[in-house]
Amino acid sequence: MDPQRQLLCLLLHTQPRLGMQTTETLLQRFSSAESFWAAPRSSLAVDASPAANAALLELWRSAGAGDPWRRALHWQQHMQEQGILLLGPADDEYPALLRDIPDRPGALYLRGDPTVLVLPHLAVVGSRSAGRAGLELATDFARELAAGGLAICSGLALGIDGAAHRGALAAGGRTLAVLGTGVDRVYPRQHHALAGDIMQRGALLSEYPPGTAPLPRHFPRRNRIIAGISLGTLVVEAAARSGSLITARLALDYNREVFAVPGSVHNPNCKGSHRLIRQGAKLVETAGHIVEELDGWLQLMAAESGSPRCGSPGRGSPGEGRGAPESHLADLLAAIDYAPTSLDKIAARMGAPGHQLAGDLLELELGRWIECSAGAYQRCR
Repeated sequence: MDPQRQLLCLLLHTQPRLGMQTTETLLQRFSSAESFWAAPRSSLAVDASPAANAALLELWRSAGAGDPWRRALHWQQHMQEQGILLLGPADDEYPALLRDIPDRPGALYLRGDPTVLVLPHLAVVGSRSAGRAGLELATDFARELAAGGLAICSGLALGIDGAAHRGALAAGGRTLAVLGTGVDRVYPRQHHALAGDIMQRGALLSEYPPGTAPLPRHFPRRNRIIAGISLGTLVVEAAARSGSLITARLALDYNREVFAVPGSVHNPNCKGSHRLIRQGAKLVETAGHIVEELDGWLQLMAAESGSPRCGSPGRGSPGEGRGAPESHLADLLAAIDYAPTSLDKIAARMGAPGHQLAGDLLELELGRWIECSAGAYQRCR
């Protein structure tokens, strides 16, 4: 993006009273800061609130002087120092799938490797408070899919998002984190190191200008970018009122695929996932199931780019390849349900006192075959 166009974006984006829709309309209408200031007042009319129109008129009258101009110049220098790119829909690097959605962002800020944007993406989303089994599933799915050539897209949140990013990185794959803040502000803070790793193998992306704080209203809007840039969305452990259901609904609106991993009927974090399946989302148990569904998309993208189609990840269940439990533990594992199972019930099924099973149960837990919570055991895989 040329410097004058970039300045116009920064001028508009750093005016909080304008709003995103007004900003996007103006960016379509004007090509540079100079063309904006040279335009007649009548050309500024937009379908916006009185406050937004007043802010727009005030900005137009500043004619290259005052606080708005100094603020835009400051952020332009900051972006150069931080290696932040600014992309508009007319730029070649702007993601093609995202360009086609009706509410596409008027501008994108990127920090990291822009080549990740041309790859086929799969969104992986879910609960911020996911259990161990859900985190493991998200990690394993992301690792296998990234190893097969898909870029993993998520929102850098705690829980499933973070697990998905880490899974992609563990495979040496590529991952994209879409933020509800400026790309120079990592939220949550616990993911500061993870964000640094992502920038080495992918990028941080946001429609919000540098310095933007993590306001609650930003995150539902951020979800449309996650859904729009991806071929499909995989939901792992979504509660009944999870924000990841917004991403899934948007994916359907954009004619993308929606996948969901089933879980225990006793797990409240799976209520939303199960509702998606009842409403027609594709139930998946392996990474291979997802690749089979996306095969047409992947062949089309490969033909358009002239590159080989993404390879298929393994067809086994996530977690396979780490070996089956020792033979003396197999019967014990079979006595444990995928729902919480009390020690008394396990002992009754095994025909042995509970205290005699403690060592073997610990071995299964250390092997991540089961997890223990509130005195009950539950299979993870």
